[in-house]
Amino acid sequence: MLDNISLAADAATLSPIALFLHADWIVKGVMIGLLAASIYVWAVIFTQGRGTTKLMRASEQFERDFWRAGNIDKFHDENARDPLPSAKILAAGVSEWRRSTAGKTVDRDGTRERLSVAMNSAIEGEVDRLAEKIGTLATIGAVAPFVGLFGTVWGIMRSFTAIAAENNSSLAVVAPGIAEALFATAIGLFAAIPAVIAYNTFSQRLNRLESRLGRFADGLHATFSRELEVEA
Repeated sequence: MLDNISLAADAATLSPIALFLHADWIVKGVMIGLLAASIYVWAVIFTQGRGTTKLMRASEQFERDFWRAGNIDKFHDENARDPLPSAKILAAGVSEWRRSTAGKTVDRDGTRERLSVAMNSAIEGEVDRLAEKIGTLATIGAVAPFVGLFGTVWGIMRSFTAIAAENNSSLAVVAPGIAEALFATAIGLFAAIPAVIAYNTFSQRLNRLESRLGRFADGLHATFSRELEVEA
């Protein structure tokens, strides 16, 4: 009976909350930082997950509506304030087209090259903008395990210090410090693993979006090229 009570007390002592409360202030700082990083990771996962899904669907619908439209200039003017990446690509192409064809003589090869540069630059800008938070996920995924490892090393050092201070190497002396140390590592992995998985998932989605934007830009470029041939 006494053994059961002792085991229950030890289990309570080694609970996550007790481990945090009894940890050294440095280990507590590590745990708090990793928990904050984990909360940020999950916030990005939920917001970016829904955002990228909506963005892909909206971009697909925008491009479908564009190719159904009969007049590029009219469609552009009606959707000039649309924040979609596809709309930004269209705006870059139309803007460059209007500048390049405004004069009496048109440099057709130069116009084609400038159109390509303008739309590719717009694609890169949109992808970079969407990848800002994803880069933070990569950083957390790479750094969090090492931060947790620092907490682990510090906790084990405290355990050895306790052994030296009490001249006692029993499990009751070293277990709390070791448990705190391993708990810090666990929190580091809890933050890092979802961050790495989410980074890879969102990177694949961004790659698909970039490919879609590239195909849309190629279609626009081909359309503008045909217009140049008509005006020849």
